[in-house]
Amino acid sequence: MTSSGQPRIQWLGRWGFMLAATGSAVGLGNIWKFPYITGEYGGGAFVLVYLACIFAVGVPVMMTEISFGRRGRGSPIDAIRRVVNESGRSSAWSLIGWMAMLCGFMVLSFYVVVAGWSFSYLWKMLSGGLAAGSVDDIAAVFGANNANPVNLGFWSTLVTLLTMVIVGKGVQEGIEKSVSWMMPGLVLMLVLLIVFGVFSGGFGEAVSFLFSFNVGSLSSEGMLAALGHAFFTLSLASGAILTYGSYLPKEASIGRTTVSVAVADTVVALMAGLAIFPVIFANGMDPGEGPGLIFMSLPLAFQAMPLGTLFGILFFLMLSMAALTSSISMVEATVSWLCDNKGMSRQSASWGTGTILWLISTLAMLSFNLGADWTLAGKTVFDWLDYLTSRWMMPLGGLGMVVVAGFVLKSELFREELGLPPLAYALWLMMVRYVSPLGILIIFVDALGVYPVSFAAHWPWLLAMLVAMAVVGEALSPRLRQALTSD
Repeated sequence: MTSSGQPRIQWLGRWGFMLAATGSAVGLGNIWKFPYITGEYGGGAFVLVYLACIFAVGVPVMMTEISFGRRGRGSPIDAIRRVVNESGRSSAWSLIGWMAMLCGFMVLSFYVVVAGWSFSYLWKMLSGGLAAGSVDDIAAVFGANNANPVNLGFWSTLVTLLTMVIVGKGVQEGIEKSVSWMMPGLVLMLVLLIVFGVFSGGFGEAVSFLFSFNVGSLSSEGMLAALGHAFFTLSLASGAILTYGSYLPKEASIGRTTVSVAVADTVVALMAGLAIFPVIFANGMDPGEGPGLIFMSLPLAFQAMPLGTLFGILFFLMLSMAALTSSISMVEATVSWLCDNKGMSRQSASWGTGTILWLISTLAMLSFNLGADWTLAGKTVFDWLDYLTSRWMMPLGGLGMVVVAGFVLKSELFREELGLPPLAYALWLMMVRYVSPLGILIIFVDALGVYPVSFAAHWPWLLAMLVAMAVVGEALSPRLRQALTSD
């Protein structure tokens, strides 16, 4: 039930949630970052470590968020408040929901600017605006694209409008129907690009780069990259997954659904690598250029290849879809809260949210041109939005979520909601109480640069810390729970 007393709408089926959640997870970072760090840090060896991190940190946290959402049937704020009240705990824990909802909104405020790059480059590819003879020429195109506030503002505004049109239509008619064709379309375009890569001349090098089992390249930095990406790639602690979970039908298995989303997210990221890197290697380019790989190297490479313009259009269309499926998930928590608590219609909530989002995103957009000198402590508006969300709000929100689930709530509540066999539930509880919090703390400390975490030098201490946390935590569990649940 919602705050207004009306039954909460649900996805038409389990696949609706899976496509929406996978679309939320598969964003711009997945298209370039995961394939690159996979090749950089040992290929198949890195993938194994990454999957271990996904199942140790990402999946337990995601299961927790979905459980909160489905049990509480509301926005992050309402769902967490209802669940903690059901356990007889303080409503103050709903502050975690406030932070998650605000985090998602703030992420979207600068994400629409980056997403606008994708739409802009799609248009440039269609109109021939990316014609260039060298890397310097294509870099000049990228610089000019950002230096023009009218141009950059137009594309970020377009992303905002498309997002609000989809969200304004509702969960089933807007979000579910959109992702039901956008996600299969994205996968189809990836397949076509992979086929193109097979005949580009660089496919063998790309496969070797991504899947060679090179343990020697798996450094401590690589392990930390795997851990960090496993947490951030699933859109955790931003309100998106929790809100999507509130629409999940009761009969759907949270465990199976979560694992399916995690696997799909990883498969799509690896497919992106197989689509991108053959083109890069065939043209003798550096695969480690980060965002520049997408907006500088690839456009130049497409020009030098047969049918390159066609496949360049497919690539940037795919990138635009990935950006849009992520953006609609990040605003849904705010729209849901306004509908449930302020009595607003879905359309009014969407366009009201969109207006505020547009104003803040405009300030973020101006960070690349007219507002480049508007800095605080050396950071622009765009930088601050990125810094506060990725380094503070998401790790702290994820940590708060698992602490509440592991120590504050009644154990029976999640046992009932998850519907897991006893052994699987015990494993989830151990992960949520000890493994996931430790992993999130490592991500948090590393992101702040407070201490240079080195797995190679310190993994025995981290393992000992984990064991000590489990032993002491279980011994003090009644006292800890009492301290955390007291008003």
